[in-house]
Amino acid sequence: MLPSDLLIYRQNAETIVPKHLAVNESSFGLVIEQINCFQESVGNTQGELDKKLQELEGDSPDYRIKRGMAHLLKNSFSTFEIISPIEPQKLRQRVFSQSCTTVPIPKNRNQTLEGLASHLSKELNREVLPSEIERGLYADLLENRILTQFEAPTPEELIHRYNLSQVQGIFYRASHLIINAHRNDPGEYKLLFRYLKLFQLMAYIEGDADTGFTITIDGPTSLFKPSTRYGLAIAKMIPALLHVSKWNLQAKLHYKDPYTGGEKTKRFTLEDNCGLVTHYPKGKTYDSMLEESFAKRWHKLNTVWRLEREVDLVPLPGSVMIPDFRLVHPDGRDFLLEIVGYWRPEYLQKKFYQVRSADADNLILAVSERLNLEKAGVKFKDIPARVIWFKDKLSPQAVLNILD
Repeated sequence: MLPSDLLIYRQNAETIVPKHLAVNESSFGLVIEQINCFQESVGNTQGELDKKLQELEGDSPDYRIKRGMAHLLKNSFSTFEIISPIEPQKLRQRVFSQSCTTVPIPKNRNQTLEGLASHLSKELNREVLPSEIERGLYADLLENRILTQFEAPTPEELIHRYNLSQVQGIFYRASHLIINAHRNDPGEYKLLFRYLKLFQLMAYIEGDADTGFTITIDGPTSLFKPSTRYGLAIAKMIPALLHVSKWNLQAKLHYKDPYTGGEKTKRFTLEDNCGLVTHYPKGKTYDSMLEESFAKRWHKLNTVWRLEREVDLVPLPGSVMIPDFRLVHPDGRDFLLEIVGYWRPEYLQKKFYQVRSADADNLILAVSERLNLEKAGVKFKDIPARVIWFKDKLSPQAVLNILD
């Protein structure tokens, strides 16, 4: 994605219109120039690459587009590494310690480097040259990292990624989004809902697979304190939405007026025929860090209960619920596990309402002790589910104890 200073958009009354590059020969010339610069810089430092990019940029009126392309190529297609005989911080300590044993005059510089090179050659069981030590001393600085690998995209792929990133940046200042998805394949819904869970978005889902779903997502500016990290999470969800066939989206945006300092409300809309192309793989299963950690530790248990991540939608009156895991016993018994993490009060009320409405007597609810459920008005006496409390990590053994 692009940082805010590289986003380009215009305003049409209250509507925000992001920059869109056409996939044509004119755009290809600009893009190929950037790609070639990266390909020619493999093996060089990031500082050397930045200098070449600056020369390419020159005084071009398209400098923000060029910077945006370079940003995407650096962060999505390039691998930069620290190349040093040993960790640079330790190398500096070794060099400075050795140099202080002699008089600090220029002629002793080579002697210090050669002496340390000899020691490191014995320690690492390979020849270490003085020039390697010189390059490795400050190899941990960004400008000294080496571009070791570049997976060049096609010009068309980079243009599609750029156009998508311009749209994603719109959602950094979203107060809320409403997505209407109409009569799609159930697998498409399932993939979209899994991405919502992956990015831990506060989403309210209403509807059913036959008639479609309305998904309301709270934006970063609706939180108690505006969160850039949460805005990025919404932006990351947009490529997943492109896997759905029929949908439309409306977003409300909050911007600060540069002249008055007050808040301005803007709007943005997007539809399934928007022409954007996703780079997310279709059908790949993702988990949050909490879920992934739980799954890894579960597989270390000595138990006959099988943990499954592919769980069917649980229908609710006018809505749907997607548990995080299913636990299956060889004798046919199964339980659904839903993990409730860190959300604001309104979301908790909605979540526990869903639990009460679910026609499921095999539901296990894992609830974080960090949640202020009393403030959210949530009472456990009416919840038809087994409850497990956890702090930072959900214990697989605690879940197993309930199963057994």
